[in-house]
Amino acid sequence: MSPPNFERIELAGATLRWCPEAVDPALADRWLTTLSTEISWRSETLKMYGREVAVPRLIAWYGDPGADYRYSGVNHAPEPWSRTLGELRDWLNESCGHHFNSVLANLYRTGGDAMGWHADNEPELGPQPVIASLSLGATRRMRFRRVDRSQQSFHLDLTHGSLLVMQGETQQHWQHAITRTKRVVAPRINLTFRQIINGLG
Repeated sequence: MSPPNFERIELAGATLRWCPEAVDPALADRWLTTLSTEISWRSETLKMYGREVAVPRLIAWYGDPGADYRYSGVNHAPEPWSRTLGELRDWLNESCGHHFNSVLANLYRTGGDAMGWHADNEPELGPQPVIASLSLGATRRMRFRRVDRSQQSFHLDLTHGSLLVMQGETQQHWQHAITRTKRVVAPRINLTFRQIINGLG
């Protein structure tokens, strides 16, 4: 696989690298089909206002031994790398010039599945995390907003085979979300590769 031809996007307090066609469509189709069954998907619940609420998507966490991750109040111990996820990790390590040791996989089954507003700013990711987000399947809109709401929002349509890399101080100053839509009915897999820094969590 050839390295992506990134476009650089500069926002106030954020640095993004974006490639809408990072993966050949036929290869992206194959990865989507393979990962749909290769990944051990599970449903999760969160406690909100004293009650358990189902997370509106399926989730899986893979990585090196010891790459534990806590987010939304839930601890995640990594599953061992699957063959396909390991191949993707190696490609992204080379393409992005960064060492990723874990990946959060999200399966959006329909347009009713979503991801709420958040920043990936957990301590174990370090002060300036590099996060590579690979999208497979239906196009979904990723929205960005400044934490201090001082600038107009921004969005990207994450297409099949696209790659977005968030780096620098992006997670300090910006939040992002995948909001619900009635237009999308096809599934989408999103893989966000990260580096867990042991001892910071």
